[in-house]
Order: sequence, then structure tokens, then C-alpha cells
Amino acid sequence: MRVSIPASQSATLGDIAAWLDAEVSHEAATRITGAASLASATGEEMSYYDGDRKSAVTAAGTRAGLVVTNEAGRALLPATVPVVVVTDPRLGFALVLDRLYARPESAGGIHPTAVIAADALIDPSAQIGPQSVIGGGSRVEAGAEIGPGCVIGRHVVIGARTRLIGRVSVLDDSVIGARCVLQPGVVVGSDGFGLVRDGDAWRRVPQIGRVLIGDDVDIGANTTIDRGALDDTVIDDGVKLDNLIQIAHNVRIGADSAIAGCAGLAGSSEVGRHCTLGGGVGLAGHLTLTDNVHVTGMSMVTRSIHRPGVYSAGTPLDRNDRWHRNAARFKQLDRLARRVKQLEKQLGDAPTHEEDS
Repeated sequence: MRVSIPASQSATLGDIAAWLDAEVSHEAATRITGAASLASATGEEMSYYDGDRKSAVTAAGTRAGLVVTNEAGRALLPATVPVVVVTDPRLGFALVLDRLYARPESAGGIHPTAVIAADALIDPSAQIGPQSVIGGGSRVEAGAEIGPGCVIGRHVVIGARTRLIGRVSVLDDSVIGARCVLQPGVVVGSDGFGLVRDGDAWRRVPQIGRVLIGDDVDIGANTTIDRGALDDTVIDDGVKLDNLIQIAHNVRIGADSAIAGCAGLAGSSEVGRHCTLGGGVGLAGHLTLTDNVHVTGMSMVTRSIHRPGVYSAGTPLDRNDRWHRNAARFKQLDRLARRVKQLEKQLGDAPTHEEDS
């Protein structure tokens, strides 16, 4: 049985329509107390539907008390179900959830088990959770929430209304902007993988840069962001990072880019604005992606990309016997390419050139 998480406040259909600057198709006074999927929503819960015909059967059977949808979706929903029609149903739904499930403002206060350096500056409206540690010279700004078990190093800045959910480590000299959310296990400002050979052994190179994180950045659980080796590692405003991402030293990520889980960005790589990297994407070091580049999941990027667009790499899953045949043929490609080039020369054809990225 599904257990609903109640909203922090309820709202009438009229309220929700007003929030979205739209009209509701049924009685405006009906009240919504939560949200759920199309399949499981009850008469007191809302959902959304984008008109996708793959979900048409589910949409036709929904019992939701309100569906945020578009014109295509309205035609496939039962006439008895109240709807609010908007251009982007998923965005509209998210905007309503922000209000229905809004978190209360921080009450402020420092838990008695927290350990705070004498010269740390804690705004009176900030909240410091149990067993958190805040180092010397650090600053926690208005409305920030430091959850239980967090470690804040020396000379760190935590911006206004930023939330560290719990067990987050923000190490020396890191700067985090306003309204950010860092999920449990995030580490910001750990040493990058800086090594140099000393004979037969490796010697660690001190990492003396910082991590600078802008405003409205979300960082998923157990993601790590290394401090710069010399220059800073920079995460710009509005960046969204999923769980289990590795950001190496001196990486720069442009504003409003989004990176899915298990991606790895090697040192000094640079991602432009409004880019997306799918799950498991790998970026080699010292390369640049221009603005509006979108790399699909499990791709390995080994050279810079200078043109906006969608890029893919890797071999998709296949039946084992067919995969083995294709793998064997792949080893023959170099020999075949040389034979084709030789034939082109014999026939007098101009050589072809790969399109530069």
C-alpha cells in the first residue's frame, strides 16, 4: 500500500490555477492536500500529464483530484478529472510542489553538541545541527542550515539559506553561495589527485587552490569536488550535480549545466553553460566543452567539443554472440580503412574528412 507524504500546506484548485496563471476546469474550491503519480493519485491529490500516448491508458484511468497538463494531455484525460492547462506540465507541477511542500524557514540556533571555533561568525538566523564542527574564521550566513554531523573547515563561507543536509564536509577555504543544497556525504574541497614521480615512488603535490561554488547549486549524495591544484575549481550559478560524481581539481562548470550520476570529470576540464552530461560520462583532462553541449550517458569524451549539439559514444548493449562478432570486426577496421584509402588513391577519388567537433 502506498503511504502518502502530506503536503506542508493544502491549496484549492483556484489557488493552484492562480499560481500557474491558468484556469481550472472544475470547481475552484476543491482542496488538494498532496501529490502523487497519475496511477496512484486520489481525489485529494494532484499529478501531471504531458500528453505522452505511452501513458494514455494510465491517464484515462486516473482518479487524481487535479492534473496539470497541456492541450494534448487534456484530450486524453477523463472529462470528470479537473485539469489546469499550461505549456509545460512538468514545470508547472514542479512550481506547485514548491509551494505545497515548502520547507519552513530556519528557526536558527546552535545545538549544544556542535563544536564551533571562537572566531567563526554564525548569523543568528542560521541553524547548526548536532555534532557539527565549524572551523576558525568560517562564516555561516543568514538562514543557512548545517545538518547533523557536518564538518566545516577553516575560512569557509556558507551562503545565505544554503542547506547542508547532513554528514557534509566543506573543507578549508571553500566558498559556497546562497540557496544551495548539499545532500548527505558530499565532500567539497578535498585534495585533488596531484602526484609527481620521485624515483620509483609517487610524491603528493600540495593542492593550494580553493573550491568556489555559486548560487542555487544542488549537489547530490556522495559527490566529491576537489580543490584546485593552483587555480580554483569553479562551479557556477545554477549548476545541478547528481549523486556519486567526481569533479577533479581545477574543473570549471558553467552556469545552469546539469550532470547525471557516476560521471567523472578529470583535472582542468571545462564545461560550458547550459550543458548536460548523462550518467557515467567521462571527461578526459584539459579539454573544453563549449556552451549547449549535451553528451549522452556512458560516453567517453577524449577531445574538446567546439560546436553545440548532442554527442554520443560507446557500444550499446547487444546479444553476447552478436557483440563478440562485432568486437572481432572492430579489430579489422584499421586494416579495412587502409585498404579503402589505397583504393581511393588508385581510383583518383578525393579523400574524405571527418567533421571536426
